[in-house]
Amino acid sequence: MTESFSKNFIDYEEYPQSADIQNRCVSMIGRLFNAPVNEEGAAAVGTSTVGSSEAIMLAVLAMKKRWQNQRKDAGKPFDKPNIVMSSAVQVCWEKAARYFEVEEKYVFCTPERYIIDPVETVELVDENTIGICVILGTTYTGEYEDAKAVNDLLIKKNIDTVIHIDAASGGFVAPFVVPDLEWDFRLEKVVSINTSGHKYGLVYPGVGWIVWRAPEYLPKELVFNINYLGADQASFTLNFSKGASQVIGQYYQLIRLGKHGYRAIMTNLTRTADYLSDSLEQLGFIIMSKKAGEGLPLVAFRFDPKSEKHYDEFALAHQLRGRSWVVPAYTMAPHTKDLKMLRVVVREDFSKSRCDQLLCDIKLCVQVLDEMDKESIKKNQEYIHAHSTHSGKSRHNHPHYRKEGHSLQGKTGKTHAVC
Repeated sequence: MTESFSKNFIDYEEYPQSADIQNRCVSMIGRLFNAPVNEEGAAAVGTSTVGSSEAIMLAVLAMKKRWQNQRKDAGKPFDKPNIVMSSAVQVCWEKAARYFEVEEKYVFCTPERYIIDPVETVELVDENTIGICVILGTTYTGEYEDAKAVNDLLIKKNIDTVIHIDAASGGFVAPFVVPDLEWDFRLEKVVSINTSGHKYGLVYPGVGWIVWRAPEYLPKELVFNINYLGADQASFTLNFSKGASQVIGQYYQLIRLGKHGYRAIMTNLTRTADYLSDSLEQLGFIIMSKKAGEGLPLVAFRFDPKSEKHYDEFALAHQLRGRSWVVPAYTMAPHTKDLKMLRVVVREDFSKSRCDQLLCDIKLCVQVLDEMDKESIKKNQEYIHAHSTHSGKSRHNHPHYRKEGHSLQGKTGKTHAVC
């Protein structure tokens, strides 16, 4: 990886092994997601990206262009595309829809349900729908949305639309922890999947992946064959230049760990998350995430309303920040009655002993907050925000763009989560 920091990945002629390594990674990830093999023996087509955000942009472009081509061939209007997705989507889905002029149709969460309802999702589909986004591991509670139920409903009702799986977080977890869960290319309607190498893929930040079921789902007019720096090459990315080191890092992890290694790591993370979840439940918190591998190895929790605390989850998050724990608090997706929550993502370096230390500090912070009045808590939050957080000291956000009102966050107060 160090040797490749200075190597431009797009220069296939000078650094041909970088492209070869990428193709091997795409092949391995395609097989991991059960991509069908065609008559020539080739599996899924795909590419590396700069994280899942770029991968999602490419998926939306491919779905839109394919839908437009079908509408043109049928002599029908093709100027009002829309996409169906959960209101709990990461902000990059809002960006993709806005940037590429696709209407957003949301399946709203409820105070009891934090993922899409398959029936409501399919009911939102119309002739202008380019596809449905199903999230494998939401950024709030880590739950896996029911891709199979959506797939089966589309087939039952004979609805001609496709599914994209946003497996940014779950793509390197679910295949190893719950291998029998059907969410990937085993489902007929799933045509593309994105995943992040720099989350549970265990690579340094800066790499994502997208794979398509077959070449027919990636329209030819989006792929450019160019002669660049002396070599003919096909390209479908939003940018050209990027370093080759992250792709090599992903390849290294795939061949070093293999399925057995990834399974051991992800199973251990799931056990740690379950331990943390059970311990927080004993402290009186309500657990919003799933256990036993039914979701990502993370713990989403909130105060029990019956406890009638005079402070909220954001106050606890600030108190923990004063003890050097970055445990983010969030306002859930719209239509959840301003539900607030805290979330702990269990990573590879989050050991059981570190988990025990976090639990001790949570108990301590709750005791401290219980003894403070509302005014003292407010002053304490302001002090911690100004002196103990980097965001409180930040000056990079131009005042002209603060407090926008066009996104889900601007309209509803939803706080965007990032795994």
